[in-house]
Parts: sequence; structure tokens; C-alpha cells
Amino acid sequence: MDDLPRTDLRAAIMWHLTYTLGKDPDHAQLFDWRMALSHAVRDRIVDRWMTATRDTYRADAKRVYYLSMEFLIGRLLEDNIVNLQMTDQARAAIESLGLDYRQLLLDEPDAALGNGGLGRLAACFMESLATLGCPAYGYGIRYEHGLFRQSFLDGRQQEAPEDWLQQPNAWEFERPEARFTLGFGGNILTRAGTTRWEPEHFVQAEAFDTPVIGWRGRWANTLRLWAGRAVNPFDLERFNAGDFAAAAENEALARTISRVLYPEDSTEKGKYLRLMQEYFFSAASIRDILRRFETAHQDLRLLPQKVAIQMNDTHPAIAGPELVRLLHDERGLPFDEALDIARGCLNYTNHTLLPEALESWGEALFASLLPRHLQLIDRIDDAHAKAHPARRVSAHGDGRVRMGELSFIMSNRVNGVAALHTGLMKTTVFRELNDLHPGRIVNETNGVTPRRWVHSCNPRLSALITDTIGDGWIGDLEKLTELEPHIDDADWLARFAQVKTDNKAGLCDWVTREHELMLNPEAIFDVQIKRIHEYKRQHLNILEAIALWQEIRDNPGAGWTPRVKIFGGKAAPGYFFAKDIIRLINDAARVINADAATHGLLQIIYLPNYNVTMAERLIPAADLSEQISTAGKEASGTGNMKFALNGALTIGTLDGANVEIRERVGKENFFLFGMTVDEAEARRQVENHAAGAIAADPRLARAIEAIRAGAFSPDEPDRYAGIVGNLTGPDYFLVASDFSDYWRAQREVDQAYADKRNWARMAALNAARSGWFSSDRTIRGYMADIWGARSLTGN
Repeated sequence: MDDLPRTDLRAAIMWHLTYTLGKDPDHAQLFDWRMALSHAVRDRIVDRWMTATRDTYRADAKRVYYLSMEFLIGRLLEDNIVNLQMTDQARAAIESLGLDYRQLLLDEPDAALGNGGLGRLAACFMESLATLGCPAYGYGIRYEHGLFRQSFLDGRQQEAPEDWLQQPNAWEFERPEARFTLGFGGNILTRAGTTRWEPEHFVQAEAFDTPVIGWRGRWANTLRLWAGRAVNPFDLERFNAGDFAAAAENEALARTISRVLYPEDSTEKGKYLRLMQEYFFSAASIRDILRRFETAHQDLRLLPQKVAIQMNDTHPAIAGPELVRLLHDERGLPFDEALDIARGCLNYTNHTLLPEALESWGEALFASLLPRHLQLIDRIDDAHAKAHPARRVSAHGDGRVRMGELSFIMSNRVNGVAALHTGLMKTTVFRELNDLHPGRIVNETNGVTPRRWVHSCNPRLSALITDTIGDGWIGDLEKLTELEPHIDDADWLARFAQVKTDNKAGLCDWVTREHELMLNPEAIFDVQIKRIHEYKRQHLNILEAIALWQEIRDNPGAGWTPRVKIFGGKAAPGYFFAKDIIRLINDAARVINADAATHGLLQIIYLPNYNVTMAERLIPAADLSEQISTAGKEASGTGNMKFALNGALTIGTLDGANVEIRERVGKENFFLFGMTVDEAEARRQVENHAAGAIAADPRLARAIEAIRAGAFSPDEPDRYAGIVGNLTGPDYFLVASDFSDYWRAQREVDQAYADKRNWARMAALNAARSGWFSSDRTIRGYMADIWGARSLTGN
């Protein structure tokens, strides 16, 4: 066997094709070549990965552990090539073999490990942690099927399993030695003053590691994902008795834990599985953290000095009681000391102000699955009440276990993800706890990695920026401000506008090829891509589109600005209102796109199975970014940042990070509409507020009436009775009340777009002034304000 080439990438690809894939070049398929390139690139990561691990142990540095149910990492091949600065080398090697480099990159499946912003934020954070040289582990679940693959049948969302792991994953390393046995259910025994949990059922968590390389390849961290395995996977006696399915039952049940992200939890069995998942990955991660700490230290009191654990949302909240249990029950520390140590390590990121989205579990379900943890939560509550006797705020009460309160009580720091959101946390969902713990809540406004979300996904814009100010911006995004002096140069601005034109043309080609719809590239590309939820108000968007269609039909010669409305996003399988919104958008698109009278002026498309790769196509081509959530409901958003960085203007409310984006890009470069948080709350107190808003706006009334009358569902006129009833009745998210101002702002968009030069200037200023929204800046904030961690590369 020839030695593996260490420097020549083309030779390394050929070596892996032969010795890793076992393929002759004459018979190799695209998959084989892609895997060979992936292994060749991975080789160049592994040395740096191991060096980073050795340097961390040598420095005895504090490590950050990021616990998240989601890591929406997307495709990794191009990401790794970019961060290793090997793009030209990789393209040349692949093209010298007679292959299409872009086609090869697109052959890689999206890792189905997340849903939306929560998971993409975690992925950006992992990349920035590596870029900054901060020693870190990400912990999550290795979902076999992820969320689900979305398609449409007669406009309705259809869900099928994601199949990303049907092919081998070139980036992961299986770690069978890193395996922990976890228990569920059972009994609690107390002997000689010592309490022990004796579970009834057991599952093993097995680790799969993916290296995460930072910009310029100077540091690599680890994303460790847990897969469910049976303790006794096969019952030979039952098999020999002919009960073949039952013989493998244990293995099937164990693997169920890591099969699907967010199992449908409208049933008790679904709730049980979801809580099992949360304990499964949190408990395995905490055990792994302690194991790693104890290889280098004997004094458990040093744990907060060496370990920072970040709980991304409430899904890992059980990590607090689990850490207390391991320290108190299994290592013998006094309860109060175990509690103090755990609090010194744990921190919690809140992502929602919706009370119903702060997880809680029924007491009976929780006790049946985690009886010892329920006892410990009660002791945690008692200790908290003893420390704060004037006001009792508890995690367990009224028959529920509240994970938001538990996360807060167990944390050293609690952070919001945008300035507005953090302020509202203090006065709404955590008002009482904030009063008891002033200073515990801090703000860390979200960010996105510029490597993937400009440099990689928008190569035309990246090249223009680099040609103008050099490539330092890729590692220091705030250098984008250096673009501002160039924006008033007519030639430079024309180049910037051409980037958008070319990106739109590329998207048009893809939509025609994949979805058989020809889009008007001269139109405003108006994009809303995010999880489907009432508070994100996709139904406000489609209502305005319906009203616009009606107005164009009435006044076809009124000088309308052509517009293409693009939607993307998934609804949770059990969220029927959200699924009705999806179907309404598709039904309206079918009718409107078929109307010859308006076809050149308004088109609507809902792209199925929105994922990271689709976002990378849409965001660089977008002219207008829809960020239209009800004020006070969106914690932050990161899509809004990606759009602004890529030269899209925002139409949005004063919600989440929109507030900070508008402050930075300039109010004159942002299309603002809608009520403020205070105005929205006051509006809800007005009796029949929706009916009043509808009566005051004939356009809105007419659009709703068209939906009610079945204009978009003639075969089933009552199809959208639920949506109409909500809009005309409670309308908690104030779609009707914000509609008129939204219509006004959209017509301002039309007018602004008509002046192409000024639009390009506004878009360029958005890009130049959005550099603050880098996840590198966010992670530096976490390191300083929350974790007390330092860079080992001097970044």
C-alpha cells in the first residue's frame, strides 16, 4: 500500500478513493469522489484537532460545554474547505479529475440535526468558538432522521423521515469507548442516610465526534453527538423460539431515543419520549464532562473554575439536577455543596418570551421517568426558598415541573439573545426571579458566522468586499465599515448591484430547474424563511399578498412594482394552525400565479423542505427580508442578520434583534411598521380589536372575505374557517391590527425599489453596517461575561 500523501490534495483524493472507498477511478460514482475529497480534507483537520486537545490539557484551561438539542450544521465539506483556505486547491484538484466541483459539493446531504434558529445559532457558535481558539465541546443527539423531510400534497405539508445518515458520514468518528449507561424509572432506596436511585430500564449513550475547525484552521473543537444503544441488544433465546421481532425489541426501543428530533408530543407516549431524549443527552454529557475533569483533577470543588456549561434553551435543564445527583448521591458531597458547585458551572440561554414555550412536564410523567430527579428538584426549591424566604418561586408546583424556572434557579448566569428580549425577560417571564437575583440576567445579542453566511454562501459579494478592503473582514466582520467610503462611488455601487442581479439570476435558474416555475428576475425578491408559527406571522404576509393581488386586478395600470414572494419553513407536525397557514400560502400561490392579469407583477412560491442549503441559495438573492413578528414575541432572530449582511433591506417590527439592526444600519435604511411592545399589549386589552381593525381597512376586510368565501379553496370553501375565525376573533398576535401599517410599509418598499441606484445604496449600507452581528463578537461576550473562558490562540 502506498503511503497516504500528506500535502498533494489530488494524490490524497486518489489514495482515499482506492484505500478508504475501495473504488477504481474508472468505476467511481459522484458519491465516491465526494467521500474521497471529504476524507482528504478531514485528514488536514485531524492533526489540528489533536493539537488543540493537547494544548488544552497542557494549559489546564477552562472548557466550555454547549448543550443543545439542535445543531443545524448544514453541509460541512465546503465549510471545512473554506475555513482551511483550500478552495482554490480543492477546485483545481477536482476539476483536474474531470469532475464538476460545485456538483460534488452539492452531493453532500444536509445534516438533519435541527429545525431553525436555535440549531443554526448553536452551529454558528461552535464555528466561532473554534475560530477564537476557545476550548469547547458541543453536545447533542445524533438524530438518524432529524426533524422531517417536508413536501407538499395539494398544498398540505407532508412529513417523511430525513435520510441523511443512509450514506456514511465522512466527518464523524465513532467512539465506542465513550459509552454511558443511563437509567429511567425504578425506585429510590435510602440506607444508612444515603439515598440511591435504582432505575428499572437502561439505555446506553454512545458518542460520535465531529471536529469543528475555525477560520484559517488554527483551532478545532469537538461536536459530540449521542446515539441510543441497547444494553442487551439481542435476545437469542426469544429469537430461537421464533419471536424474531421481539428478539431485537431492546435495540429498537433504545434507538428510538435518537431517531427523530422533536417527536410529536400531543400524546403521553410522545411526551415521555421527548423527556427521555432530554435526559438522555444531558445526562450523558454531564457524565462525560465529569469524566474528563476527573482525569486531570481530584478536587471536585475546582469544577466551576474548569468547566462552564451552557444550556441552550430549556431542553438541557435536567442537567442541573443530574449534576447535583452525581456529585451528591454518587460522589458523596453534601447536598448544599453539590448545589453550589453545580450552580457555579451552569448557565442558561433563554430563547422565548412565550410562556407556553417554556417547557413544563406533568408531575406524574416526570416522577415515572426520573423519580430521583424530582426529589432533588424539591430539595433545590427548598434551598432556594430558604435563601429567599420573602418570596417563593419554585420549579415544582401545581402538579408541574417548570424547566424555565429550574434553569434559572440552577444557573450562575441567564442570558437573553437581544437587548429588547433581555429587558423583557426581566419584566415578564422571569420578573420574580430577576427581583430575587438582580444581575443574574445579562444580554448577549445573537450573531452569525461570516465565513458561512457571507464568504461561502455569497462568493460574488465576498470577492467584491475583499477586492475593496482586503480579506481581514472574514475574521473581523466589523471591518465591513471600511466599505462605507466606497458606497457613494458610482462604479463600485454598480458592481455591488450587479452581485445581487447575478445572485437573483442564479436563483431563478435553480427554481426553474427544480420547481418548474419561471420567476421574474426584475421583480423585488421578497423572502420570508423561518419556522412557521403564529407569532412569526406568515399569515400577515400572505394576507398582504392577497390584498395586493386584488388591488392589481382592479387597477392594472397603476404602475405596480413587480414582486416575487418566496416562503420557506416547516410547521411542527402537531401544530395544525401553522399547517393551515402553509396550505393557505400554497393555495393562494396556485390561484395568483395562474392569473394572466397579474402574472408579470406578482408571483408566490413556497419552497419545500427549507434547510441550511436552501437558505444559502435564497439569502444572497433576496432584496427584501420579512421580519414581521408581533412585537415582544421574537427573542432575537438570526435570519434578519444574514439578510442584512448580504444586502437585503428589512421590513420589520420593533422586535428581537430588529431593534439593534435598525439602530446600526440607520432607520432610513429599514422599513419599519407595526406596534411597539407596549402598544401591542394595550391593543390586546381593547374589546373586539380585530373586528375594529378589519372594519377600518377595506383591503384587509376584502382579503379575509376572499379566504372565507373559498376563493383559494373552491372545492372546500370552509377550509380556512379556523384562520378566518382567529383573525376576526381573538387575533392574539395582532395580524389585523398591524395590517394597515404593513401595507403602508410595503408600498414604501415599492417606491424605494423603483429608484434602483438608491436601493442599491441602502442595501450596501445594510451590509457595511451589519458587521457587529458576527457570532465571533457574541462568543467573545459569552467568554467575558458568562464563562470566564480564554482563547488559547490569542484571538
